[in-house]
Amino acid sequence: MKFNRKDKTLETERLLLRLFTEADAEQVQFLCDNINIYKSTLNLPFPYSLQCALSWIANHEQNYTEDKLYEFAITDKKNGELYGAIALSNQRLHRNGEIAYWIGEPFWGNGYATEAAQAMLDFAFEEKNYHRVYARYFKSNPASGKIMKKCGMVYEGTLKDHVYKTDRYEDLIYYGIIK
Repeated sequence: MKFNRKDKTLETERLLLRLFTEADAEQVQFLCDNINIYKSTLNLPFPYSLQCALSWIANHEQNYTEDKLYEFAITDKKNGELYGAIALSNQRLHRNGEIAYWIGEPFWGNGYATEAAQAMLDFAFEEKNYHRVYARYFKSNPASGKIMKKCGMVYEGTLKDHVYKTDRYEDLIYYGIIK
């Protein structure tokens, strides 16, 4: 992972992780207005409107500048196509944070989330000096757990029936990694 502090970007073999801009809102809306993305994420609404995208993007720069939350667009390094998003929270007092991500359904199965997650872990440990990073996923979305395992994260526990979504309870499975 190559971090460019000035441009606020992370670069990997295939990807450029960068801050979102308003120009991304229509593609974010298109990718997130998807029942399968909704089912696999904790906080995305459905339907997902353009206003949702604009509201979400509006605070990214400030969150980054204030070291509260690092939210990046996952894009193709060569052509700039937007694949999804990845974020890292910052609990400064405890030197840890949560990583979360989504990839638009047309781009599933290409390893983009794994590549972006590994870059974000490197960013957390090398640039932000975190001690620990954790992540969670719905038991009904095991593909997300596979990403965590590929990045070296280890199972930490399950919160049974922790979230009520789409007319059923979901287990939340936690993974983590220590520097």
